[in-house]
Amino acid sequence: MRAKRLYQITRTFMHYGLNDLIPPRYMPWSIRVARIGLFWLPNKHKDKSPGARLRLALESLGPVWVKFGQMLSTRRDLLPPDIALELAKLQDRVKPFDGAKAQQLIEKALELKSIDELFDDFAVVPLASASIAQVHTARLKKGEGAGEDVVIKVIRPDIRGAIDADLRLMETLAAVLAKHLPDGRRLKPKEVVREYRKTLLDELDLAREAANAIQLKRNFEDSPLLYIPTVFSDYSRTNVMVMERIDGIPVNDVDTLVALGVDMKKLAERGVEVFFTQVFRDSFFHADMHPGNIFVSRENPDDPQYLGIDFGIVGTLNREDKRYLAENFLAFFNRDYRKVAELHIDSGWVPAHVNVEEFESAIRTVCEPIFNKPLADISFGHVLVNLFNTARRFEMEVQPQLVLLQKTLLYVEGLGRTLYPQLDLWKTAKPFLERWMQEQLGWRAVLRSVKEHAPYWAEKMPEMPTLLYDYLRNQRHMVEQQQAATAALIHSQRKHSWRIWWGLASAATVVTTALFWVSGQPVWLTASSAVVAIASIMMSWRQPANQA
Repeated sequence: MRAKRLYQITRTFMHYGLNDLIPPRYMPWSIRVARIGLFWLPNKHKDKSPGARLRLALESLGPVWVKFGQMLSTRRDLLPPDIALELAKLQDRVKPFDGAKAQQLIEKALELKSIDELFDDFAVVPLASASIAQVHTARLKKGEGAGEDVVIKVIRPDIRGAIDADLRLMETLAAVLAKHLPDGRRLKPKEVVREYRKTLLDELDLAREAANAIQLKRNFEDSPLLYIPTVFSDYSRTNVMVMERIDGIPVNDVDTLVALGVDMKKLAERGVEVFFTQVFRDSFFHADMHPGNIFVSRENPDDPQYLGIDFGIVGTLNREDKRYLAENFLAFFNRDYRKVAELHIDSGWVPAHVNVEEFESAIRTVCEPIFNKPLADISFGHVLVNLFNTARRFEMEVQPQLVLLQKTLLYVEGLGRTLYPQLDLWKTAKPFLERWMQEQLGWRAVLRSVKEHAPYWAEKMPEMPTLLYDYLRNQRHMVEQQQAATAALIHSQRKHSWRIWWGLASAATVVTTALFWVSGQPVWLTASSAVVAIASIMMSWRQPANQA
């Protein structure tokens, strides 16, 4: 089965001439010989651009490769700009599977004899279909949310086996690239595929997606920025999820938004605020914010609110990454390129031997032209390409844990460009980041820390006298033990010094006695020297007297 799939992938690559994308200097002789041997698989799309050929090949290989191509489209360090832009066009839309089969899966997962036990108006024809799952509409009959319109998301049957097989092949290909590419260590192809495996397998678990949705909803409870539909967790399983159905306008349907009178400038600014709030306030962000997953509420067009769906891919940042990113953003906004260079070196992302002044100058060359321009005049894709090229010059290694963040930031750029091209991203984001940094480092951070730890301190307060007494008593015992250990060490050193001194004296007197004997000295002198030698040997084995 694996060999058959490998042949299918190889045939697809040859059919679209993807071997032409590999520079000859990077192609081992064995691959070149193999290509000649596969003469019956010619390139049938010579008239298309390399990026278009790669996109068509991935679409023909199926959902795993489509999603991988979508992820690669955000990795401008790995691909030329034209290919990355083509991969961004990949659509995660596939033919739906039989609705009757979906109904059976729902009934089995929820242990229903019939779909009518729990749902009214179940639509056999799916509302939407993607590579991992498809969605059906219905109305809840009982329990939490009774009477509400819902959507039921169902994982495609028998998809796990195909995904596992393709992931194993990807890992093999990544290992080959890591070995043969001159830039393999820095680009970390194996780590990229490993991160992709984790992301993709997370999408297969709808129980995890339900938990993600619940977390995001709690983070934005009663927020005017973002509304997350309610998930009915009682009716959600690993392969089935039931969620409130929302009615919104697709965020890329600008004509409808304008006709409804939506404040486009405010909508664009709120998109930026949603991103930075998720990343820096919550450290938990929706990492698949493409237009198909983001809608705008029809209510209050003067005070627009986003609606989010599809929470299979979320990102998290630890405290160090979040602090590092915030400081970098602020340094960029303040045009403090020296600070940016130092942060990269201090974090270990750029080797310590790199010249800071040269790195600072290179960053300034890339970033300075983009300031004081509206979003319409800024190409973040171009900036990213230049930044990654600069990083390659200074041996910066790609950080796989930030792949999702880069992807999300590009989606935010796309949303802003679509909704309000004149948006000043820097002006919108800078106050938010400055406020966040003040909360992390200023007096607010101290007060928040006191507030967070006050219950714990109050709980431990009655124990403080006992803890203090135990500490002082242990300190006294530790002092006594330390004094005893010090005395033992001094005695040991004295003993070794004693033996060394008398050992040297023994050796000297033995040598002297031998010389007296050989040179024919008087017997009384030789005997006296021998007696002293014997006494010295005996003293070297004797224990030294203890001294206070």
